[in-house]
Amino acid sequence: MSVFLETDRLRLRRFTEADEDHLVELDGDPEVMRFITGGRPTPRETVRTRVLPRLAHVFPGTGEPGFWAAEERARGGFLGWFEFRPLEEDDGTVVELGYRLHKAAWGQGYATEGARALIHKGFTELGVERVVANTMAVNSGSRRVMEKSGLTYVRTYFGDWPEAIPGSEHGEVDYALTREAWQEGRGHR
Repeated sequence: MSVFLETDRLRLRRFTEADEDHLVELDGDPEVMRFITGGRPTPRETVRTRVLPRLAHVFPGTGEPGFWAAEERARGGFLGWFEFRPLEEDDGTVVELGYRLHKAAWGQGYATEGARALIHKGFTELGVERVVANTMAVNSGSRRVMEKSGLTYVRTYFGDWPEAIPGSEHGEVDYALTREAWQEGRGHR
C-alpha cells in the first residue's frame, strides 16, 4: 500500500484496481452524488473504464497521483477520496482541492482534517503556491469545509453545463488559498 499522508484519524493512499467496489458504492449513493450528478449513480463500467483510471493518474509535474483513497486509520475502512490535483499536467504549483466521502463520514470532521493536512503538505513539502476549490453555491457543507480549511471565497460563476441539476441555477463558487496567506496564519485555523 502506497501511503501518501496520515493524520490522527485518516490514511490517504494511492488507488488500486481493488478499489472498484468501493467507488461503485460511493458513487451509487444519491446523497453523495447530489451536487455532482443530481443524484444519479455512476455505472460500474464507467467506474472501471473512466473513474478509476482518472483517480490513479500520475501527474508528470509531481510524480504523484492527484487523488487519494481515504481510509480510517484505526479500522482501515474506506471513507471516500481526496483530490489534491495539479491544474496543469507538468506544474504542481496550483492544485485543486476536493473530497468525496461516504454519507456515514459526513459531519465528523474528516473532510476538514484531510483538507488541512493536504494543504499543509502541499505548502511545506510539495512546492504548492496556490490551492483552489469549487462547488455548487448551494453546497453549504462543502463550502464550510473549504472555509474551515483556510480557503476564502473568490467568486460565483455560472457555467454552461450540458445538464442542469437542482441548485445549479444558483451557480458555482470558487475558493482559494495562497501559500503567503497560509503562512500569515489564515490557513492555520
